[in-house]
Amino acid sequence: MNTPRVSVIIPSYNHVKYVAEAIQSVIDQTYQDFEIVITDDGSTDGTVAEIEKFNDPRIRLFTLDKNSGAGVASKNCVKESRGEYLAMLSSDDIFLPEKLEKQVRFLDEHPDIWAVFGYAQIIDDEGNNIEDESNYYTTVFRQPNRTRFEWLNHFFYKGNCLCHPSVLARREVYTELGPPDPRYAQLGDYYRWIRTCLKHEIYILPENLIKFRAHAGGVNASGNRLVVRTRGSFEFTRILRHYLEIDSVNELLKIFPDAAKYGEPEKDIIPYFIARLAIDNGISPPLAQVFGINVIYEILGDEKMATILEKRCGFTYSKFIELTGGHDYFNIEAKDKLTSKEGELAAVQNDLEAILNSRSWKIINHLKRVKSLI
Repeated sequence: MNTPRVSVIIPSYNHVKYVAEAIQSVIDQTYQDFEIVITDDGSTDGTVAEIEKFNDPRIRLFTLDKNSGAGVASKNCVKESRGEYLAMLSSDDIFLPEKLEKQVRFLDEHPDIWAVFGYAQIIDDEGNNIEDESNYYTTVFRQPNRTRFEWLNHFFYKGNCLCHPSVLARREVYTELGPPDPRYAQLGDYYRWIRTCLKHEIYILPENLIKFRAHAGGVNASGNRLVVRTRGSFEFTRILRHYLEIDSVNELLKIFPDAAKYGEPEKDIIPYFIARLAIDNGISPPLAQVFGINVIYEILGDEKMATILEKRCGFTYSKFIELTGGHDYFNIEAKDKLTSKEGELAAVQNDLEAILNSRSWKIINHLKRVKSLI
C-alpha cells in the first residue's frame, strides 16, 4: 500500500448530525493523495454507524470503548497516521474543496514553514453562514502573518487565535514535539503552536479554507462556558511554562524587546525576565501574574541564583516580598467587595424579617383583613 502524503485526522464524538458532511468534505477535495484517520471517542448517538456508511479504503476507523477525551482520540489518530503532512478536522467542521491542494503546494514550496493555517467561514448549527461581526469566531481567526518571534509575543499577551481545524502541519510537528497531550482539553493546540514557534515558522493563507461551526449556546469545545473558562485557566498557567524554554538572550529580546527594562538579560536568568513580563503585562491577570510570581519564588529557592539576581538586576528578597503584595494575584479585592455586598444584603433581609415579625406589622395586616371583610 502506498503511503499517502496527507493524513486527515478526525477525532469524533457524538456528532451524528455532522460527521458525514465532515468526511465527505475531505473525499471531495481537489487534492486526492490522502488518508482519513478517525478515532471515535466512545460516541453514544450513532456517530460510528454514520462513519461506517462510507465505503472508501482511504478511511481508517478506530473506536474507543468509552469517552476518554479529545486529546486521547487525537493522539491515537496521530499514532496511526502515515502521511508526510497532517491535517486536523473536527467532526462537525467542513473543508472547502481546494483546502488541501493549496496548503500542500504551499508547504512543498516553503520548506522553512512547519505549519500553514487559513481563515474560516463561520457557520451555525444548520450550516448557514454567520456574518455578524459581534460573534467571537467571525473575526478572531483573521490574523495577519507574523514572524515566529512576533507570534510568541502575541500568544503571551493575547492568547490563541489560530484556527486549529484549518491547519496542515509537517509530521515533524508531532514527532519532534510529541503527540497531542491528553492532559489538555481546551488549549492543546495553543500549547502546540507555542512550542512550534519556539523553533520554527508558521504561516496563514489569507483566505477561507474551511467552514467552522459555531454552535448556539456556546457548546463548542472552546465555547464561553464556566467549565471551559475554569479548565482553560489551569491549562494556560501550565502552557506559559514553555516560555521558560527560551535559552538565548538574542531570542528573548526578539520576542520581548522590552525585557531589558528589568536589568541586563543573561542566559542563566532568562526565566526571571519572563516572570517579570508576566507579572507586569501578562494576559488575563491574575493568571499570568500567579505564573510569574511562582517562577521567581522557585528561582529564589536557589541561594546562588538569588545572589546572581541581586548582583545583576538589583532584585532582592525584600523586593520579592514587596512584589508578592504588589498585585491582587487572587482577586481578593473583588472577593471582599462580593462579601461586603452579601453582608449588606443579609442585613437588609434581617431588617425585613424583623419588620414582618413586628407587632406593628401584624396589627396592620389584621386591620387590612377586617377592612376587606367590611
